[in-house]
Amino acid sequence: MNTVAPDWLWAFFIASVLVALFVDFVVLRKQGAHEVTVPEAVKWSVIWVALSFAFNALFWWALKTHDDPAVAAEANTRAFEFLTGYLIEKSLAVDNIFVFLMIFTYFSVPPAYQKRVLMIGIVGAIVLRTVMILVGGWLLAHFHWILYVFGAFLVLTGVKMWWAAGKEPDLSDNPALRLLRRWMPVSKQYDGERFWTVENGKRIATPLLMVISLVALTDVIFAVDSIPAIFAITSDPFIVLTSNVFAILG
Repeated sequence: MNTVAPDWLWAFFIASVLVALFVDFVVLRKQGAHEVTVPEAVKWSVIWVALSFAFNALFWWALKTHDDPAVAAEANTRAFEFLTGYLIEKSLAVDNIFVFLMIFTYFSVPPAYQKRVLMIGIVGAIVLRTVMILVGGWLLAHFHWILYVFGAFLVLTGVKMWWAAGKEPDLSDNPALRLLRRWMPVSKQYDGERFWTVENGKRIATPLLMVISLVALTDVIFAVDSIPAIFAITSDPFIVLTSNVFAILG
């Protein structure tokens, strides 16, 4: 896979993600289950947007000061590609939010538990998208015509969205949800933030596990749309991955 990013920037990016996840799962975990207020959400959103722009500035500086003049000459273009990919992913994330809200409403997820669902969903999204982006980058490096496949898929997705416009979504008819319920018994009650509980001596799933499963599935579906959109902007897997992950973390 061809990328202009130096190895140390890859290492810095991976370390940044690990630190962010450590803060979420270890440091902020001490807060316990609580409802995220609007001021708290706004504060963290501003922090992550600022960190994303700071990383883009570091990316630009790393290329601008590169020993290879050809790489240095691409600094502005590559930085704009990151910014474009980031904004596209942020825009497409609005769809994710509406679907997540629909899932939370359908399962009557208490506000205090929603943060934990999203935190675990973020980890799943990062892992799945990393695999998909690296595979997509490898395919592009070996089969350039795959871009036309990505483009055709985006057109097909647009047609399906237009066809479904105005129709009331109904999770009860969702095939993934029916399959999950058939595959594992689910409790009717939440048991704190636990994913498994015991009823009548049997270990069964809680509704929270169903919610996380649907959130993860939703992100895979949206990733299939958003990742080809960014590959249409740049074929550099570093830019596609980092813009995706920073948008997800935000």
